[in-house]
Amino acid sequence: METLSVKFLFFDIGGVLLTNGWGHQSREEAARRFGLDYAEVKELHTFIFNVYEAHGVDLDEYLDTVVFNHPRDFTREDFKNFMYEQSQELPHMLAWLKEWRKDSGFRIIAINNEGKELNDYRVKKFKLHDVFDAFVSSCEVGIRKPDPAIFKLAMGIAMAQPQECVYFDDRKMFALAAGKLGMRAYQHTSFESTKKILEDLKKENQPKLK
Repeated sequence: METLSVKFLFFDIGGVLLTNGWGHQSREEAARRFGLDYAEVKELHTFIFNVYEAHGVDLDEYLDTVVFNHPRDFTREDFKNFMYEQSQELPHMLAWLKEWRKDSGFRIIAINNEGKELNDYRVKKFKLHDVFDAFVSSCEVGIRKPDPAIFKLAMGIAMAQPQECVYFDDRKMFALAAGKLGMRAYQHTSFESTKKILEDLKKENQPKLK
């Protein structure tokens, strides 16, 4: 069987380059900050968030279900601003990757679960176009990880074979899902470990001297 060299790198965003867009810690902090019943928020979030990430509802509809189902003494804009503020750049990885990719020789594509408004904000705020050639985001394709279809779609967009692809995700379950399709998949645990893998891949792909 023909051995194919790696040409495409696929990355999750939240937990690898940025903090999670709207993780449980942010929701807990929101409950404290805005005086919400966290148990109710958790239950309603679980009910609707998958639909929001697949763009079945927009952010306002998500908030109608989870937060503004009662009269509140704060505004919708205040709450949205709090949500956006939860997105922060993680140390080292994003800045380093923006520089490393310039002469890496790889195409780099995002595969991420995110609601559209949060996704659009994060791409613009952190200049993610400087890293990624394309975005396969759940809110745009209507499929969420770990559904194998989202990884297949990403490879189809890249016109890539699984053996040409490497995937990084902070969640082991998602890395395993990609690995089952034949991609070389790694759980991102630290900047240093992922940096080493990427540097090794770059050396691996350099032309061999005759």
